[in-house]
Amino acid sequence: MQNGTRLAAVDLGSNSFRLEIGQLDHGQIHRTEYLKETVRQGNGLDAERNLTPEAMQRGWDCLARFGERLAGFKRSQVRAVATQTLREARNRDEFLAQASRVLGFPIDVISGREEARLIYQGVAHLLPQSGERRLVVDIGGRSTELILGQGLDARVMESFRVGSVAWSMKYFPDGQFTPQSLQMAEIAAKAVLDEALNAYGRDTWDVAYGSSGTIGAVGDVLTAAGWPAQTVTRDGLDWLLDRLLAARSADRIRLDGLKEDRRAVIGGGLSVLRAVFDLLGIEEMQAAQGALRHGVLYDMLDREQGSTDIRSSTVQRLATKFDVDAAQAQRVGKVATSLLRGLRAGDTPAELERAQRKLLWAAQLHEIGSLISHSDYHKHGAYILDNADAPGFALPELHRLSLLVLGHRGKLRKLEADFEDVSFVHQLMALRLAVILCHARRDPDLKGLAIQSDDDAHRVTLAPRGDWATAYPQSAHLLREEMVAWQKTPWTLALA
Repeated sequence: MQNGTRLAAVDLGSNSFRLEIGQLDHGQIHRTEYLKETVRQGNGLDAERNLTPEAMQRGWDCLARFGERLAGFKRSQVRAVATQTLREARNRDEFLAQASRVLGFPIDVISGREEARLIYQGVAHLLPQSGERRLVVDIGGRSTELILGQGLDARVMESFRVGSVAWSMKYFPDGQFTPQSLQMAEIAAKAVLDEALNAYGRDTWDVAYGSSGTIGAVGDVLTAAGWPAQTVTRDGLDWLLDRLLAARSADRIRLDGLKEDRRAVIGGGLSVLRAVFDLLGIEEMQAAQGALRHGVLYDMLDREQGSTDIRSSTVQRLATKFDVDAAQAQRVGKVATSLLRGLRAGDTPAELERAQRKLLWAAQLHEIGSLISHSDYHKHGAYILDNADAPGFALPELHRLSLLVLGHRGKLRKLEADFEDVSFVHQLMALRLAVILCHARRDPDLKGLAIQSDDDAHRVTLAPRGDWATAYPQSAHLLREEMVAWQKTPWTLALA
């Protein structure tokens, strides 16, 4: 990306929605605008884990305002991510369909560990370079992320289903604070976080940092009360607990530095934070400037540079773990990307590079399920990807990759895919044809082979040279079967 490029990140959190706009300057992103709205989607989940109409409308209204501010941005300059509430919501697709329309950009639901990774990236990029071992804690509305890292490298990441909104709703539903309710909230948080003791013990980190949300709010209150600036201590947490008990209810809290939108969730947030301090032996925590949205911005830069895209490393790790045939994966990838270039002749170089990179990932992993069983290995592979711990990937991205792996062979009607998505169809067809042409597990003869797509007519034409079918009768037979397979879809594959 060029210096001066504007980038925007949208964070759909459980408590607040945030929009961060920055400008690229020699590898650093400098803020030009920041918007935050308290939406409280986290308390809009009903007993069946569906977002209520009111909660959805609050979200849509906020994103419409964000969308107006993002008018004029290109798709490659904006990324929106959603976290725990939308990971849980059973009707999230209904919300996301309208949300993407009003925002004007797609919204990625990310896994808990991917959220943790991005939080660490945001914190690390806004801290001075250092060799210190860092513990980063982010207490959100419905989840808490714990990360161990050094420099820009996040090494241990986990997300726990405990947060300020969820705990406030559960243990302080009427906003009343008693010694019993605060103690129960803290004990319950420890029960959820207890397994963190093994991975995040006091000997694994040098400095503790707190990101965003609860920790930022507690830091503001303690600073206003005379404690060291943006530093949270165990004594400070004890002092704040006493203030809540003295107030007896959320609506009676009077604390300098406490913003109005934090009043209703301070009890739950404090309970979780005290649990983290006790379990991990923390005496002091620094309130960090970086957060999830900053990590999203810097991750966008990495995605634009294939050599630093963590998704490529994730794919390689999975391929190694499941012992794929690397030579065959490389062979299929080479042929598939060659075909894709013919299908997408009208793309810009940047668009084509992104499409090819994703197709190469599918080629690299298309036989990943073979380690489980050769029978229906494509189904096993798709299942693995839909349930994998895959740093760098949002859940929709991972599912799209799993659909390519599932669809690289066999019947196409089994795919619950959008065949109006021309980019996906081109990738799928290129992968299927490449697998056919490489069926003998040797480099195929592609001399004189041409392919083109009439997207309006939903028709792809493959034209081999005149003597090709005679020279390779088995491949020609498989291609004729492939023509039949595509007849069950809105697309046609023809041999010229």
